[in-house]
Amino acid sequence: MARVCEICGKGPRFGNKISHAHNVTKRRWNVNLHQVRAIVNGGNARIKVCADCIRSGKVIKPATGASNRGVQPAA
Repeated sequence: MARVCEICGKGPRFGNKISHAHNVTKRRWNVNLHQVRAIVNGGNARIKVCADCIRSGKVIKPATGASNRGVQPAA
């Protein structure tokens, strides 16, 4: 699977690692991704989301707990 946020589409950034002797080699900065359970199209799904989307509230997490399992939410 690609290291891309499924909400905002943020992906890895590429650049150069530069040593003290100024040797330049390619490197990659990955996105801070987490697999979370979220409400997608009315159902629960596991999606890869960046930490920025989680903190900004773009992800709606389902209710947890044994008392909520199998019970439809009140409309």
